[in-house]
Amino acid sequence: MYDRILLPTDGSDVAATATEAAISLATQFDAALDVICVRETDARSSDAEDDEFVAQGRRAMAAADERATEAGVETTTAVVDGGRHVHRAIVEYADDHEVDCIVMGTHGRSGVERFLLGSVAEQTLRHASVPVLTVHEDTVVESAFDAVVVPTDGSEFADAALNHAIDLSLATGAALHVVHVVDLGIVRGDVDVGTVLDSLEEAGRRGVDRAVDRAEAAGVSTVAASVLRGTPYRAILDYAGDRDIDCLVMGTHGRTGLQRNLLGSVTERVVRLSDVPVLALRGGQTRDERTAE
Repeated sequence: MYDRILLPTDGSDVAATATEAAISLATQFDAALDVICVRETDARSSDAEDDEFVAQGRRAMAAADERATEAGVETTTAVVDGGRHVHRAIVEYADDHEVDCIVMGTHGRSGVERFLLGSVAEQTLRHASVPVLTVHEDTVVESAFDAVVVPTDGSEFADAALNHAIDLSLATGAALHVVHVVDLGIVRGDVDVGTVLDSLEEAGRRGVDRAVDRAEAAGVSTVAASVLRGTPYRAILDYAGDRDIDCLVMGTHGRTGLQRNLLGSVTERVVRLSDVPVLALRGGQTRDERTAE
């Protein structure tokens, strides 16, 4: 499923957690690991600053290489010129080197400032043609996936995530949990709230039942289905925490722009707050599917 995994690193604490996650994933799939440091330069940076950043990146790559070698993972390291757009360099490297998955650290910050500024991980997630596994400083990384959650809402983004989660469960033997969240916040106005929620719950039930049928037809041995009520991102996080889930698989949008940043998305909130790794991928075709046409 994953033959080549990409790990961008900068020597930070969160990058160290990402290193552990990348090595764990590479070990599970007997995959090769590419460790890169992206040199970020702009008109304001000095040669001395660039040199120190590259030196720090090389130290981080050497540490990751040593740790991966101890785990028996084949590793390649490289310093990549990124200019002012680090995420573009990461995405281009992944495409040029036929990477199957990117593993990155991100931050658990919240607030309007964070939305406006974004982060390299989130920009990479929006533009990458392969899945991006994100962790933050407090993420618990398990040595194997025993249970995986995939939320579904019937969209193409959720559908792509479901397909990937099924493949992941088949490859690792993990139990697959399919959940749908009835968003209580969307019911407003002079309506019969109980009737509307019951209708939404029934529609969600039909959706998860279809997802379960697909998973079982594909050969997944253990599948659970749940329809939840609440704020979507919080309901998903609570479900994962209550059931010792090892990984969340979610679809995301490739949209950009101020409105999208201010509104955020369920996936991005989960990415920031999840205690376990989140594997996110864009809806539509993957790079391999596009290449095959």
